[in-house]
Amino acid sequence: MERTLIKNTAGNIGKEILIKGRAVNIRKLGEISFVLIQDYTGLIQAVWDKSIEEVKIGNAIEIIGEVKEEKRAKGGVEISGKEIKIISDNSEELPFDLSKPNLNLQLTTLLDYRSLSLRHQKVQAIFKLYDLLLKNYDSAMREEGFTEIKTPKLLGAASEGGANVFKIQYFEKHAYLAQSPQFYKQIMVGVFERVYEIGSVFRAEPHFTTRHVNEYISLDAEMGFIENFEEVMEMLNKVLRKIFAKIGEEGKEYLKIHEAEISEVPEKIPRVKLSEIKKIIKKKYGYEIPKGTDIDPEGERLAGRYGKEEFNSDFIFVTHYPWADRPFYTMPAENPEETFGFDLIFKGVEIATGGQRIHKYDQLIENMNKKNIKPDGMEFYLDIFKFAMPPHGGWGMGSERIIQQILGLGSIKEAVLFPRDVKRLHP
Repeated sequence: MERTLIKNTAGNIGKEILIKGRAVNIRKLGEISFVLIQDYTGLIQAVWDKSIEEVKIGNAIEIIGEVKEEKRAKGGVEISGKEIKIISDNSEELPFDLSKPNLNLQLTTLLDYRSLSLRHQKVQAIFKLYDLLLKNYDSAMREEGFTEIKTPKLLGAASEGGANVFKIQYFEKHAYLAQSPQFYKQIMVGVFERVYEIGSVFRAEPHFTTRHVNEYISLDAEMGFIENFEEVMEMLNKVLRKIFAKIGEEGKEYLKIHEAEISEVPEKIPRVKLSEIKKIIKKKYGYEIPKGTDIDPEGERLAGRYGKEEFNSDFIFVTHYPWADRPFYTMPAENPEETFGFDLIFKGVEIATGGQRIHKYDQLIENMNKKNIKPDGMEFYLDIFKFAMPPHGGWGMGSERIIQQILGLGSIKEAVLFPRDVKRLHP
């Protein structure tokens, strides 16, 4: 008998079918047994008028039975079981009960047993939403005329500079894991004008926080022939409106599992200068952002709160970051102490960083000299600016942080399949 997918059972009422999947819950009511089975398309309940002792939660099974209408069941149907076969069983007891609505595990346990915890329906819902985020970022960028690129992750020079890079042995040379695709996506603006990438980036930041991991998936973009950095923010705004609308539409069942609602992205996300938001935070909330930092996590949280209270927006752009704190390729503003650089804050956490880039060779070299940055190893990048690069800008956006904030997860590590942080390289 040919396998029927669970999503197609409703169209087979009164017919005998074969389904395959994993037993995610088993209940007994007297001599009646209920087995909840899941395949990659959904869940369905199979009912027996006898005790099913041999099947355990987690077993890979196949069931033959008749599809019957049952309005109380999910999808309006259930299966009256006739035959059940264990395809593969557990060789030992599960370390926790996957049938419960909530795992209620400490984060360490959740991640130590990641290969199993990912099988839980609520955990799966995180990554179903993540899948929708990636899919809709891809489609939104293509709709706006961007070309997808894939850039190297092994580099001869650190793209962001500084000490937060992973240095590795590359045959007889030293190399670095990419902190971002920055150099290459700028180069590609000179080729395709509008480019985007969904790819891994690596940051050797010694943080052990709820919002940092050392390998994450960045949603990058770069666009040419811009008039100013406002155009970059407008494009990011437009893309996010499309993405969030689609996630809200296509991900309802996954949002419901987490009792979450999708935020509405304003037609124009409010914008405020960093220098101004610092004053607002101090006056309105009595908190002074520490000297020596552009904005700290508490400042971001309060900037997000201000955006919600003042504009009823879960999003707020903070602009004109200090020249001293932005990479050498960031375009300086009219005030030379500021730049045309921005961050996008979503529910009190920065999810994207972007801005206008310097596109003229002499200005780029001058800016590097002011920051005491040597060009060694970056010649391939710098030389392209000798050949008529258009005014351009772009962003890098942390995909996992978006999911963390949508669902209100306690740690970003919950939004990463197999997270890497300062303490974890396994599983």
